[in-house]
Amino acid sequence: MPDPGGARWRFPGPRGAPPRSRLPAHVPRGERRVTSTTRPATDPTGPTEGLTGLVRRTVLPDGLRVVTEQMAGVRSASIGVWVNVGSADEDDVLHGCSHFLEHLLFKGTARRSALDISVALDEVGGEFNAFTAKEMTCFHARVLDVDLPLAVDVLGDMLTASLLEPADVDAERDVILDEIAMHDDDPDDVVHDLFAELAWGARTPLGRGIAGTVESIEALTRDQVERFYRTHYRPATTVVAVAGNVDHDAVVELVAAAFEGYGPGGAVEEPVSRLATGARVPVHAGRAHVERPFEQVNLVLGMEGLRRDHPDRFALGALTTALGGGTSSRLFQEVRERRGLAYSVYSFSSHHADSGLVGVGLGCLPERLDGALDVVRAELVKVAEGGLTEEELRRGRGQLRGGLVLGLEDSGSRMSRLGKAELVHERYLPVEEVLSRIESVDVHDVARVAAEVLRGEEILAVVGPGRA
Repeated sequence: MPDPGGARWRFPGPRGAPPRSRLPAHVPRGERRVTSTTRPATDPTGPTEGLTGLVRRTVLPDGLRVVTEQMAGVRSASIGVWVNVGSADEDDVLHGCSHFLEHLLFKGTARRSALDISVALDEVGGEFNAFTAKEMTCFHARVLDVDLPLAVDVLGDMLTASLLEPADVDAERDVILDEIAMHDDDPDDVVHDLFAELAWGARTPLGRGIAGTVESIEALTRDQVERFYRTHYRPATTVVAVAGNVDHDAVVELVAAAFEGYGPGGAVEEPVSRLATGARVPVHAGRAHVERPFEQVNLVLGMEGLRRDHPDRFALGALTTALGGGTSSRLFQEVRERRGLAYSVYSFSSHHADSGLVGVGLGCLPERLDGALDVVRAELVKVAEGGLTEEELRRGRGQLRGGLVLGLEDSGSRMSRLGKAELVHERYLPVEEVLSRIESVDVHDVARVAAEVLRGEEILAVVGPGRA
């Protein structure tokens, strides 16, 4: 299924984490009391049996949530600290602050320098990174199970005790400006940003680019970033998700110790998730062409989609997958294989709390743009009017099913499912339930959703030479 976080910004290279200062095997629980629940899988049937491990959830007294999934037969553990803040929480003045702060939390704490943070997980062979999306920020690591205490300690230190030194703010500002320049040199990134701006508006929460602009980043001050940090990084807005060869109670103890003192002192809040508010975010039709001296033209053609919790999201997922999700998909066969109009063509959907988009992206030579657009529009009309064939839907469901189940072999994928579910959904859906919902989608569901969605007003974003 599509990533509920939508577009994201990620460090282009690996990040490290601090010296091998392992936590003791047992961290005293003290007098902290927790509320804990176990979420077993739904009754499994057939080949899906045993796909979901034991999922447990604990809420610490300050509102910090800890969610784990045990995986049999692995030696890895993946941890993600998910924070309920992203570029959609910014205004024009703070544009890019979420992403700026994500960078700065790697720059040093009272206990660890930036180099210490870079060394720690490197020397145990771990993987360490972070990303910012429109509605969330995540810091994540993958390590051997025996090194999980180290990863928890490093992440807790970063989120609770980062110094945000003025010199680091100025140095990282230049790094982010370089990252923005790199982003602006990538036509696929530029065209998707343009598509979002057209759909939601360039100065709206969902329409703004995640990294900010050169002007907004140059104007951000250390005090503004720190206030943003104090406002949004709190126990109630944070989820620690862990998957792999782990014990839930031990993880809770590690997290309680590593995140002691996190957020406003003494403040206790109910956990906060980013659920639909019921207030639909309007999506606007529009057309724009940004001229760039690229060899290819890149475009995104789309319309309004579905919000993240919409009951038809599984039918839309099957639809977009069958439409442009693989080499056997309708668009790939029509645009590339039969007509040779483009090298790459794909379909996608993005989902947010109160809005969503669906679209088709492709890259082609400028002289083939009109022909490629004509074919894409014609196929969208055909599907809107007639839906998919049984064979197309079968392949689409199979791709969704296979992608989901293959991802279960990776502790990082399971951790990501846990963190996102806790942060942006009302409840965690076991893999068996997701597979059941995918399999329950029939051609009538797809035809209905296609008629409702694909007949929406057109949004067209084009980046490259020539004119659309």
